[in-house]
Amino acid sequence: MECVKTDTGVKIDGVNDLDLAQTLDCGQSFRWVDTGSGFKGIAFNREVTMRHEKTTLYIDNSTEEDFENIWKSYLDLDLDYGIIRDEISRLHPVLKEASAYASGIRILRQEPWEALCTFIISQNNNIKRIKGIVARLCDNFGEKVGSGYSFPTAERLSKLRAEDLEPLRAGFRNKYIIDAAQKVSNGEVNLKICRTLPYDDARAELMKIKGVGVKVADCALLFGLHRIEAFPVDVWMKRALETLFPEMTAADFGDYAGIAQQYIFHYSRMHPELFE
Repeated sequence: MECVKTDTGVKIDGVNDLDLAQTLDCGQSFRWVDTGSGFKGIAFNREVTMRHEKTTLYIDNSTEEDFENIWKSYLDLDLDYGIIRDEISRLHPVLKEASAYASGIRILRQEPWEALCTFIISQNNNIKRIKGIVARLCDNFGEKVGSGYSFPTAERLSKLRAEDLEPLRAGFRNKYIIDAAQKVSNGEVNLKICRTLPYDDARAELMKIKGVGVKVADCALLFGLHRIEAFPVDVWMKRALETLFPEMTAADFGDYAGIAQQYIFHYSRMHPELFE
């Protein structure tokens, strides 16, 4: 990859296996908006607009330094997804088809606290409503960044009460957000060590938080801590496993289970006729 400065930001040539719609708008992150000319969003206290044409990625309002220090990692561009697709395609014919269909998905390396908090919000929720709650959380408690607001820190939210979050219209999730913020900010839950703990121990660390069960913990580990062995199972994935992979369990998808999960998740959502 080669990153060069442009009049509006930077462009990076040689970017393969990337579809921004599949990656930014498939339920990993909830802060990106399709403007028609790119995806605009805020991450790591930076507001940018991204678009991808063939093998060239354009990031407006970015510097070369920010690409190297933030966006290359955020989009997981150092990982060869082509090799991974070849490997997991051997596991099952349907997975081969799903990985080809969703070949542009990459696992975002999000800020761990943001990923944890947004997946607490995601419980029993749909993507449109999650995005609304997350936007209101940032607007009310974040810091001004460009035309929007940053994701509020755990320290900031830990000083609030559940009642203070009523403008979010998040219901029962308010008390879980506050509990998570308090435990992360006071060190009772250590997100940093969850990168390297044995997987079950990392999951247990996150499940110290009220309202964090196996699925939310798996999502936080996959999308915030890049534990790509994670395999979150929600209603869609349960149905996909029962219908398309009845002879397999989550453990059968191996070291790249999280990437396989995203291929299957997107493929299943786009092909509802498979479940009729």
